[in-house]
Order: sequence, then C-alpha cells, then structure tokens
Amino acid sequence: MQDALGAVQSLLVLGGTSEIAASIAQRVVERRCQTVVLAARDTDATTGLAIDLERRGAKTVETIAFDALDIASHEKVIGQVFENHDIDLVILAFGVLGDQADFDEHPAAAAKAVEVNYVGGVSAGLVTARQFRRQGHGTLVVLSSVAAERARQTNFVYGSSKAGLDAFAQGLGDSLAGSGARVMAVRPGFVHTRMTEGMEPQPFSTTPDVVASAVIRGLARGSHTVWAPSILRWVFALMRHLPRPVWQKISAR
Repeated sequence: MQDALGAVQSLLVLGGTSEIAASIAQRVVERRCQTVVLAARDTDATTGLAIDLERRGAKTVETIAFDALDIASHEKVIGQVFENHDIDLVILAFGVLGDQADFDEHPAAAAKAVEVNYVGGVSAGLVTARQFRRQGHGTLVVLSSVAAERARQTNFVYGSSKAGLDAFAQGLGDSLAGSGARVMAVRPGFVHTRMTEGMEPQPFSTTPDVVASAVIRGLARGSHTVWAPSILRWVFALMRHLPRPVWQKISAR
C-alpha cells in the first residue's frame, strides 16, 4: 500500500534486466519504496541492480525466475509475489527488438518475437490486473513504444507487436476503471540501450534516465499515457495522418 504521502512502497519488475525499468526502479526506491521484486529469465543478470537498489535504501530486494514465453507459469509466478507482498506498482518491461531482415528470412523468429512482446504481455498483464482487483489498488506500467503508433517498414514486426500491446494496455486500463487499479502506457522513442547498440539513432533519441523521469512524472499526475520525450506526442499526431506514399518514404530510412 502507498504511504501517507502517496509514495510507492512495493514494486514488481517483470523484465528485471531492462535498463529502462532499472532507471524507474532506482527513482522509485529513492522516493521511499521499501520492497522490490525483480523478475527475469536470467536472475543472475539482476544481481548488480539488486545491490544498487539496496544501497539506495530498499529494505527488501528479491529476484525470481520469470519467462515471458512460459505463459503457463505466469499465474503461479506472479500470484506468488502478490501472496508474499502487497504490490503497489508493476512494470511490464520485457521485450525483444529483433532485426527485420532476419524476420523476413526466418518467419518463426518473427513469430517468437511477437509472442514475447505481445502474447507474453497480454498474459502477464491480465494476471496482474486480477491481482490488483483483489487488492483494490495498484498501477501497471506497460513499456510500449512510439513504434506502436505507425509501423515502419524497417521494423514492422516489432512495431506491430507493440501496437497490439499498446491497444491491450489502453483497453485493460479502461476495464479497471472504478477498481482502484490503473494502467499507464509508456511510449518512448529511440532509447540508447544495449538493445539498440550499434543502430543509427532516430530523431529525438533519448536515454533510460529520461524515460524514467517521464514515468515518475506520469505516475504522480495519474496519467494514462506517457511519451518520452514528450515532443513525440505532437510528432506522431502528424505522422499517423501522413499519406501512405509519404510514410513509405520516411519509414524506409
């Protein structure tokens, strides 16, 4: 349960190796969050973040195994966290970018990426929402992407999976109205992380720290959607309405 000043007391990160989620977790802990659960496929990779969060003031930091592709395990894994803790905030941060050329050559790889980004998100999101309804409170932060707004031909498999996840987050948020729980979709632009290393940056490129700051502001305001950087809201207000021949030329870059 949030404290008397509205600060998050407990956090579950689904995708504990995400650099964006790590930056959010650091800021939440600095704002008096006491309990953090890092859920990741490779729990060893979360060790450094766990130590860092304890140094920043978290009293309890746990790591648990979580695989977005193991849909059958989601109810048990997430349910166990909620049995052990009253969770205020869940960050759905897992996902893969992949390479469109590889997807074109290997459709099975494309299908697997979509399963991680969308199907895994739907499963984990619904399980989390049910737990929040039972508690009567909680916020689910879904890391979407500006790619959800209009798929580029250079990464349309990724964009389509994020479009599905984004629509799911909006609908789930609407379904939670009146329950005490809510959903906030986060739409970053190009973020400099390990996942994008070696790629040519796009206009309005940003960092995990900038995205995390935008998320913290959004949580404080009760926002349902956050853009990072915020200017992308207006950029894509235009982009989504461009004639398709114009968009084809832009999205080929």
